[in-house]
Amino acid sequence: MKRVLLLFIAFATLFSCDKTEKKSAPKHKTMPVTIDFGFKLNDYNVVEDTIQSGDTFGSILDKQNLNGHQVYDIVAQVKDTFDVRSIRKGKPFLLLRTKDKTNKLQAFIYQPDRLNYYIVDLRDSVVAHKKTRPVKFTTRTIAGALNGSLSETLQNLKVDPALAPKIAKIYAWSIDFFKLQKGDKFAMTFTERFINDTIYDGVDSLKATYFEYKGKKIYAFPFSPDGSKGKQQYYDDEGKTLKNFFLKAPLKFVNITSRYTKSRFHPVQKIWKAHNGTDYAAPTGTPIMTTAAGVVEQAGYTAGNGNFVKVKHDRTYSTQYLHMSKILVRRGQRVTQGQVIGKVGSTGLATGPHVCYRFWKNGVQVDALRLNLPTSTPMDSKLKPKFMEQMRPLKKVLDSISDLKFRK
Repeated sequence: MKRVLLLFIAFATLFSCDKTEKKSAPKHKTMPVTIDFGFKLNDYNVVEDTIQSGDTFGSILDKQNLNGHQVYDIVAQVKDTFDVRSIRKGKPFLLLRTKDKTNKLQAFIYQPDRLNYYIVDLRDSVVAHKKTRPVKFTTRTIAGALNGSLSETLQNLKVDPALAPKIAKIYAWSIDFFKLQKGDKFAMTFTERFINDTIYDGVDSLKATYFEYKGKKIYAFPFSPDGSKGKQQYYDDEGKTLKNFFLKAPLKFVNITSRYTKSRFHPVQKIWKAHNGTDYAAPTGTPIMTTAAGVVEQAGYTAGNGNFVKVKHDRTYSTQYLHMSKILVRRGQRVTQGQVIGKVGSTGLATGPHVCYRFWKNGVQVDALRLNLPTSTPMDSKLKPKFMEQMRPLKKVLDSISDLKFRK
Protein backbone atom coordinates (compact mmCIF):
# COMPACT_ATOMS: atom_id res chain seq x y z
CA MET A 1 0.00 0.00 0.00
CA LYS A 2 2.85 2.33 0.93
CA ARG A 3 4.48 1.63 -2.44
CA VAL A 4 1.31 2.55 -4.33
CA LEU A 5 1.07 5.82 -2.38
CA LEU A 6 4.66 6.75 -3.23
CA LEU A 7 4.05 6.09 -6.94
CA PHE A 8 0.93 8.28 -6.86
CA ILE A 9 2.85 11.19 -5.23
CA ALA A 10 5.66 10.89 -7.78
CA PHE A 11 3.19 10.90 -10.70
CA ALA A 12 1.36 13.94 -9.28
CA THR A 13 4.64 15.82 -8.81
CA LEU A 14 5.75 15.03 -12.39
CA PHE A 15 2.41 16.23 -13.83
CA SER A 16 2.60 19.44 -11.75
CA CYS A 17 6.14 20.23 -12.98
CA ASP A 18 5.11 19.60 -16.58
CA LYS A 19 2.19 21.98 -16.18
CA THR A 20 4.42 24.62 -14.59
CA GLU A 21 6.93 24.32 -17.39
CA LYS A 22 4.20 24.77 -19.99
CA LYS A 23 2.95 27.91 -18.25
CA SER A 24 6.38 29.45 -17.97
CA ALA A 25 7.41 28.65 -21.54
CA PRO A 26 8.21 31.93 -23.34
CA LYS A 27 5.84 33.08 -26.09
CA HIS A 28 7.40 34.23 -29.33
CA LYS A 29 5.47 37.06 -31.01
CA THR A 30 5.76 37.29 -34.77
CA MET A 31 5.92 40.91 -35.87
CA PRO A 32 3.87 41.62 -38.99
CA VAL A 33 5.97 42.36 -42.04
CA THR A 34 5.51 45.96 -43.19
CA ILE A 35 6.49 46.78 -46.75
CA ASP A 36 6.13 50.34 -48.01
CA PHE A 37 7.97 52.62 -50.44
CA GLY A 38 9.64 49.44 -51.76
CA PHE A 39 11.38 48.73 -48.42
CA LYS A 40 10.81 46.07 -45.77
CA LEU A 41 10.52 48.54 -42.91
CA ASN A 42 11.06 45.85 -40.22
CA ASP A 43 14.73 45.74 -41.27
CA TYR A 44 15.32 49.39 -40.31
CA ASN A 45 15.03 51.86 -37.49
CA VAL A 46 12.30 54.07 -38.93
CA VAL A 47 11.98 57.75 -38.05
CA GLU A 48 8.74 59.46 -39.16
CA ASP A 49 8.58 63.24 -39.04
CA THR A 50 7.34 66.34 -40.88
CA ILE A 51 9.24 69.26 -42.35
CA GLN A 52 9.40 72.06 -39.78
CA SER A 53 9.82 75.79 -40.34
CA GLY A 54 13.48 76.42 -41.17
CA ASP A 55 14.23 72.80 -42.10
CA THR A 56 16.22 72.09 -45.23
CA PHE A 57 17.32 68.83 -46.80
CA GLY A 58 20.85 69.63 -45.67
CA SER A 59 19.91 70.43 -42.05
CA ILE A 60 17.97 67.15 -41.78
CA LEU A 61 20.92 65.12 -43.08
CA ASP A 62 23.37 67.02 -40.87
CA LYS A 63 21.65 65.43 -37.87
CA GLN A 64 22.32 61.93 -39.27
CA ASN A 65 26.10 61.94 -38.74
CA LEU A 66 26.74 63.27 -42.24
CA ASN A 67 29.11 66.21 -42.57
CA GLY A 68 28.59 69.20 -44.83
CA HIS A 69 30.82 67.85 -47.60
CA GLN A 70 28.88 64.56 -47.74
CA VAL A 71 25.55 66.41 -47.86
CA TYR A 72 26.84 68.62 -50.69
CA ASP A 73 27.86 65.53 -52.68
CA ILE A 74 24.45 63.90 -52.13
CA VAL A 75 22.59 67.03 -53.29
CA ALA A 76 24.76 67.21 -56.41
CA GLN A 77 24.16 63.57 -57.29
CA VAL A 78 20.34 63.67 -56.95
CA LYS A 79 19.61 67.16 -58.36
CA ASP A 80 18.34 65.84 -61.73
CA THR A 81 15.62 63.78 -59.99
CA PHE A 82 14.97 65.49 -56.68
CA ASP A 83 15.13 69.28 -56.23
CA VAL A 84 15.94 69.54 -52.53
CA ARG A 85 14.61 73.14 -52.51
CA SER A 86 11.11 71.80 -53.19
CA ILE A 87 10.54 70.41 -49.69
CA ARG A 88 7.74 72.26 -47.91
CA LYS A 89 6.76 72.85 -44.30
CA GLY A 90 4.26 70.32 -42.94
CA LYS A 91 5.03 67.59 -45.49
CA PRO A 92 5.95 64.14 -44.08
CA PHE A 93 9.27 62.37 -44.50
CA LEU A 94 10.89 59.10 -43.33
CA LEU A 95 14.44 58.26 -42.38
CA LEU A 96 15.50 54.61 -42.63
CA ARG A 97 18.55 53.76 -40.51
CA THR A 98 20.44 50.54 -39.77
CA LYS A 99 19.61 48.61 -36.61
CA ASP A 100 23.24 48.20 -35.55
CA LYS A 101 25.27 50.53 -33.33
CA THR A 102 26.20 52.83 -36.22
CA ASN A 103 22.52 53.75 -36.85
CA LYS A 104 23.66 54.69 -40.36
CA LEU A 105 21.21 56.49 -42.64
CA GLN A 106 20.10 54.26 -45.53
CA ALA A 107 17.34 56.26 -47.17
CA PHE A 108 15.46 59.55 -47.03
CA ILE A 109 11.82 59.45 -48.26
CA TYR A 110 9.87 62.67 -48.87
CA GLN A 111 6.10 62.75 -49.55
CA PRO A 112 4.88 65.98 -51.24
CA ASP A 113 1.38 64.47 -51.47
CA ARG A 114 -0.41 61.19 -50.83
CA LEU A 115 0.16 59.92 -54.35
CA ASN A 116 3.83 60.72 -55.04
CA TYR A 117 7.06 60.33 -53.10
CA TYR A 118 10.81 60.75 -53.58
CA ILE A 119 13.45 58.28 -52.39
CA VAL A 120 17.06 59.31 -51.84
CA ASP A 121 18.71 55.88 -51.56
CA LEU A 122 22.12 55.89 -49.81
CA ARG A 123 22.70 52.13 -49.42
CA ASP A 124 25.17 51.25 -52.17
CA SER A 125 25.55 54.41 -54.19
CA VAL A 126 23.64 57.66 -53.95
CA VAL A 127 20.60 57.60 -56.24
CA ALA A 128 17.18 59.29 -56.22
CA HIS A 129 13.84 58.06 -57.58
CA LYS A 130 10.45 59.65 -57.99
CA LYS A 131 7.67 57.11 -57.41
CA THR A 132 3.90 57.19 -57.83
CA ARG A 133 1.66 54.91 -55.82
CA PRO A 134 -0.80 52.72 -57.76
CA VAL A 135 -4.28 54.21 -57.99
CA LYS A 136 -7.47 52.16 -58.21
CA PHE A 137 -10.78 53.61 -59.43
CA THR A 138 -14.14 52.30 -58.25
CA THR A 139 -17.63 53.35 -59.26
CA ARG A 140 -20.34 54.00 -56.67
CA THR A 141 -23.99 55.03 -56.92
CA ILE A 142 -25.85 56.60 -54.00
CA ALA A 143 -29.27 58.10 -53.36
CA GLY A 144 -30.18 60.43 -50.53
CA ALA A 145 -32.26 63.32 -49.27
CA LEU A 146 -30.89 66.68 -48.22
CA ASN A 147 -30.38 67.10 -44.49
CA GLY A 148 -28.54 70.36 -44.04
CA SER A 149 -26.22 71.62 -46.78
CA LEU A 150 -25.27 69.43 -49.73
CA SER A 151 -21.69 69.06 -48.45
CA GLU A 152 -22.96 68.00 -44.99
CA THR A 153 -25.36 65.50 -46.56
CA LEU A 154 -22.59 64.00 -48.72
CA GLN A 155 -20.28 63.77 -45.72
CA ASN A 156 -22.96 61.86 -43.79
CA LEU A 157 -23.15 59.45 -46.74
CA LYS A 158 -19.34 58.99 -46.53
CA VAL A 159 -18.74 60.85 -49.80
CA ASP A 160 -16.01 63.46 -50.21
CA PRO A 161 -17.81 66.79 -49.43
CA ALA A 162 -15.53 68.50 -51.97
CA LEU A 163 -17.91 67.06 -54.59
CA ALA A 164 -20.60 69.59 -53.49
CA PRO A 165 -19.13 72.71 -55.19
CA LYS A 166 -18.51 70.70 -58.37
CA ILE A 167 -22.17 69.71 -58.46
CA ALA A 168 -23.25 73.29 -57.75
CA LYS A 169 -21.14 74.41 -60.72
CA ILE A 170 -22.73 71.82 -63.03
CA TYR A 171 -26.24 72.96 -62.05
CA ALA A 172 -25.37 76.69 -61.81
CA TRP A 173 -27.61 77.46 -64.79
CA SER A 174 -30.64 75.41 -63.73
CA ILE A 175 -30.79 75.09 -59.91
CA ASP A 176 -30.58 77.76 -57.22
CA PHE A 177 -28.98 75.67 -54.47
CA PHE A 178 -29.96 78.25 -51.88
CA LYS A 179 -33.58 77.27 -52.51
CA LEU A 180 -33.11 73.52 -52.07
CA GLN A 181 -35.01 72.27 -49.03
CA LYS A 182 -34.54 69.56 -46.44
CA GLY A 183 -35.86 66.29 -47.86
CA ASP A 184 -35.20 67.13 -51.53
CA LYS A 185 -34.02 63.90 -53.16
CA PHE A 186 -30.99 63.22 -55.31
CA ALA A 187 -28.94 60.34 -56.72
CA MET A 188 -25.50 60.24 -58.29
CA THR A 189 -22.97 57.87 -59.83
CA PHE A 190 -19.31 58.77 -59.46
CA THR A 191 -15.83 57.27 -59.50
CA GLU A 192 -13.57 57.36 -56.43
CA ARG A 193 -9.79 57.07 -56.16
CA PHE A 194 -8.01 54.69 -53.79
CA ILE A 195 -4.23 54.79 -53.36
CA ASN A 196 -2.63 51.39 -52.77
CA ASP A 197 -6.19 49.94 -52.77
CA THR A 198 -6.85 51.24 -49.24
CA ILE A 199 -6.19 55.01 -48.92
CA TYR A 200 -9.28 56.99 -49.92
CA ASP A 201 -8.29 59.90 -52.19
CA GLY A 202 -11.65 61.51 -52.96
CA VAL A 203 -14.00 61.65 -55.94
CA ASP A 204 -12.40 61.52 -59.39
CA SER A 205 -15.36 62.26 -61.67
CA LEU A 206 -19.14 62.50 -61.74
CA LYS A 207 -20.75 60.15 -64.26
CA ALA A 208 -24.45 60.88 -63.70
CA THR A 209 -26.76 62.65 -61.27
CA TYR A 210 -30.24 64.00 -60.70
CA PHE A 211 -31.71 66.50 -58.24
CA GLU A 212 -35.32 67.09 -57.42
CA TYR A 213 -35.97 70.81 -57.87
CA LYS A 214 -39.42 72.35 -57.61
CA GLY A 215 -40.97 68.88 -57.96
CA LYS A 216 -39.01 67.90 -61.07
CA LYS A 217 -36.00 65.62 -61.53
CA ILE A 218 -33.19 67.47 -63.28
CA TYR A 219 -30.65 64.99 -64.67
CA ALA A 220 -27.04 65.71 -65.64
CA PHE A 221 -24.81 63.50 -67.80
CA PRO A 222 -21.33 64.47 -69.09
CA PHE A 223 -20.77 64.35 -72.84
CA SER A 224 -18.34 65.96 -75.26
CA PRO A 225 -20.43 68.16 -77.63
CA ASP A 226 -18.00 67.76 -80.53
CA GLY A 227 -17.82 63.99 -80.15
CA SER A 228 -14.15 64.01 -79.11
CA LYS A 229 -12.60 63.18 -75.76
CA GLY A 230 -12.04 66.86 -75.07
CA LYS A 231 -13.88 69.19 -72.70
CA GLN A 232 -17.24 67.82 -71.59
CA GLN A 233 -20.52 69.60 -71.00
CA TYR A 234 -23.53 68.35 -69.06
CA TYR A 235 -26.87 67.47 -70.65
CA ASP A 236 -30.22 66.33 -69.26
CA ASP A 237 -31.97 63.05 -70.10
CA GLU A 238 -33.38 64.58 -73.30
CA GLY A 239 -30.00 65.74 -74.57
CA LYS A 240 -30.61 69.42 -73.71
CA THR A 241 -27.64 71.35 -72.39
CA LEU A 242 -27.72 72.43 -68.75
CA LYS A 243 -25.45 75.37 -69.50
CA ASN A 244 -27.32 78.53 -70.36
CA PHE A 245 -26.11 81.74 -71.93
CA PHE A 246 -26.61 83.37 -68.49
CA LEU A 247 -25.94 82.13 -64.96
CA LYS A 248 -28.99 82.26 -62.71
CA ALA A 249 -27.31 84.66 -60.27
CA PRO A 250 -24.08 86.70 -59.88
CA LEU A 251 -23.22 84.94 -56.58
CA LYS A 252 -22.55 81.25 -55.95
CA PHE A 253 -25.03 80.99 -53.08
CA VAL A 254 -27.66 83.68 -52.99
CA ASN A 255 -30.22 85.22 -50.68
CA ILE A 256 -32.74 87.41 -52.50
CA THR A 257 -33.75 90.33 -50.28
CA SER A 258 -35.56 92.50 -52.81
CA ARG A 259 -37.03 91.70 -56.23
CA TYR A 260 -37.65 93.68 -59.39
CA THR A 261 -40.78 95.79 -58.90
CA LYS A 262 -42.43 98.95 -60.23
CA SER A 263 -43.08 100.21 -56.71
CA ARG A 264 -40.93 99.71 -53.60
CA PHE A 265 -40.35 101.83 -50.49
CA HIS A 266 -36.67 102.76 -50.73
CA PRO A 267 -34.94 102.00 -47.39
CA VAL A 268 -32.53 104.95 -47.70
CA GLN A 269 -34.47 107.62 -49.60
CA LYS A 270 -37.72 106.80 -47.73
CA ILE A 271 -39.88 107.20 -50.84
CA TRP A 272 -41.87 104.86 -53.07
CA LYS A 273 -40.12 104.23 -56.40
CA ALA A 274 -39.41 101.49 -58.94
CA HIS A 275 -36.71 98.93 -58.14
CA ASN A 276 -35.30 97.84 -61.49
CA GLY A 277 -33.12 95.04 -60.23
CA THR A 278 -32.79 92.06 -57.89
CA ASP A 279 -30.94 92.44 -54.58
CA TYR A 280 -28.79 89.55 -53.34
CA ALA A 281 -27.51 89.89 -49.75
CA ALA A 282 -24.06 88.51 -48.93
CA PRO A 283 -21.16 89.31 -46.61
CA THR A 284 -18.83 92.13 -47.60
CA GLY A 285 -16.06 90.81 -49.85
CA THR A 286 -18.09 87.96 -51.38
CA PRO A 287 -16.99 87.52 -55.05
CA ILE A 288 -19.42 88.87 -57.67
CA MET A 289 -19.42 87.00 -61.00
CA THR A 290 -20.50 88.24 -64.40
CA THR A 291 -23.43 86.06 -65.45
CA ALA A 292 -22.35 85.86 -69.10
CA ALA A 293 -19.33 86.61 -71.27
CA GLY A 294 -18.98 90.09 -72.70
CA VAL A 295 -17.14 93.41 -72.61
CA VAL A 296 -17.07 95.81 -69.64
CA GLU A 297 -19.05 98.82 -70.82
CA GLN A 298 -18.75 100.86 -67.61
CA ALA A 299 -16.78 100.55 -64.37
CA GLY A 300 -16.86 103.36 -61.84
CA TYR A 301 -18.76 105.16 -59.08
CA THR A 302 -21.98 107.17 -58.77
CA ALA A 303 -23.74 108.44 -55.64
CA GLY A 304 -26.68 106.06 -56.07
CA ASN A 305 -24.98 102.96 -57.53
CA GLY A 306 -21.78 103.17 -55.51
CA ASN A 307 -19.01 101.16 -57.14
CA PHE A 308 -20.56 99.39 -60.13
CA VAL A 309 -19.77 97.47 -63.30
CA LYS A 310 -21.89 97.18 -66.45
CA VAL A 311 -21.19 94.41 -68.99
CA LYS A 312 -22.45 94.32 -72.59
CA HIS A 313 -22.99 90.72 -73.72
CA ASP A 314 -24.27 91.19 -77.28
CA ARG A 315 -26.57 93.53 -79.22
CA THR A 316 -29.54 92.45 -77.08
CA TYR A 317 -28.38 91.91 -73.49
CA SER A 318 -26.42 93.84 -70.84
CA THR A 319 -26.08 93.37 -67.07
CA GLN A 320 -25.10 95.71 -64.23
CA TYR A 321 -23.74 95.01 -60.72
CA LEU A 322 -24.06 97.72 -58.04
CA HIS A 323 -22.77 98.65 -54.53
CA MET A 324 -19.43 96.85 -54.81
CA SER A 325 -16.77 97.24 -52.13
CA LYS A 326 -14.15 96.72 -54.81
CA ILE A 327 -14.06 96.73 -58.64
CA LEU A 328 -11.73 94.13 -60.20
CA VAL A 329 -12.12 94.94 -63.93
CA ARG A 330 -11.67 97.99 -66.14
CA ARG A 331 -13.69 99.53 -68.94
CA GLY A 332 -13.15 97.80 -72.32
CA GLN A 333 -11.96 94.55 -70.70
CA ARG A 334 -13.34 91.29 -72.09
CA VAL A 335 -14.74 88.98 -69.40
CA THR A 336 -15.82 85.34 -69.39
CA GLN A 337 -18.92 83.81 -67.84
CA GLY A 338 -18.42 83.29 -64.11
CA GLN A 339 -15.38 85.59 -63.94
CA VAL A 340 -15.12 87.55 -60.68
CA ILE A 341 -15.53 91.24 -61.55
CA GLY A 342 -15.86 92.71 -58.05
CA LYS A 343 -16.62 92.17 -54.36
CA VAL A 344 -19.88 92.64 -52.46
CA GLY A 345 -20.13 95.90 -50.51
CA SER A 346 -22.54 98.63 -49.41
CA THR A 347 -21.33 101.66 -51.35
CA GLY A 348 -23.83 104.20 -52.70
CA LEU A 349 -27.46 104.10 -51.54
CA ALA A 350 -27.33 100.85 -49.57
CA THR A 351 -28.25 99.93 -46.00
CA GLY A 352 -26.11 96.79 -45.90
CA PRO A 353 -23.78 94.59 -47.99
CA HIS A 354 -25.46 93.25 -51.11
CA VAL A 355 -25.28 93.35 -54.90
CA CYS A 356 -28.11 94.86 -56.94
CA TYR A 357 -28.22 92.91 -60.20
CA ARG A 358 -29.80 94.74 -63.14
CA PHE A 359 -30.63 93.32 -66.55
CA TRP A 360 -31.18 95.07 -69.89
CA LYS A 361 -32.89 93.63 -72.96
CA ASN A 362 -32.86 95.82 -76.07
CA GLY A 363 -31.95 98.83 -73.91
CA VAL A 364 -34.83 98.37 -71.43
CA GLN A 365 -34.40 97.18 -67.82
CA VAL A 366 -36.34 93.95 -67.24
CA ASP A 367 -36.81 91.33 -64.52
CA ALA A 368 -34.01 88.77 -65.00
CA LEU A 369 -35.86 86.15 -62.91
CA ARG A 370 -38.84 86.12 -65.28
CA LEU A 371 -36.92 85.95 -68.56
CA ASN A 372 -36.72 82.92 -70.83
CA LEU A 373 -33.00 83.30 -71.35
CA PRO A 374 -31.20 81.80 -74.36
CA THR A 375 -29.23 78.58 -73.91
CA SER A 376 -25.72 77.81 -75.11
CA THR A 377 -24.99 75.93 -78.35
CA PRO A 378 -27.17 72.78 -78.51
CA MET A 379 -25.78 69.31 -79.11
CA ASP A 380 -25.15 68.38 -82.72
CA SER A 381 -28.17 66.29 -83.83
CA LYS A 382 -25.81 63.72 -85.35
CA LEU A 383 -24.33 63.04 -81.91
CA LYS A 384 -27.61 62.72 -80.05
CA PRO A 385 -28.09 58.95 -80.75
CA LYS A 386 -24.62 58.27 -79.31
CA PHE A 387 -25.41 60.40 -76.24
CA MET A 388 -28.75 58.65 -75.67
CA GLU A 389 -27.05 55.25 -75.93
CA GLN A 390 -24.54 56.25 -73.23
CA MET A 391 -27.11 57.99 -71.05
CA ARG A 392 -29.86 55.33 -70.80
CA PRO A 393 -27.99 52.72 -68.70
CA LEU A 394 -26.66 55.46 -66.39
CA LYS A 395 -30.17 56.84 -65.89
CA LYS A 396 -31.52 53.35 -65.26
CA VAL A 397 -29.00 52.82 -62.43
CA LEU A 398 -29.87 56.20 -60.85
CA ASP A 399 -33.61 55.49 -60.99
CA SER A 400 -33.19 51.93 -59.66
CA ILE A 401 -31.20 52.89 -56.58
CA SER A 402 -33.51 55.84 -56.01
CA ASP A 403 -36.57 53.56 -56.12
CA LEU A 404 -34.95 51.19 -53.61
CA LYS A 405 -33.94 54.05 -51.32
CA PHE A 406 -37.27 55.85 -51.26
CA ARG A 407 -39.64 52.92 -51.66
CA LYS A 408 -42.55 53.38 -49.25
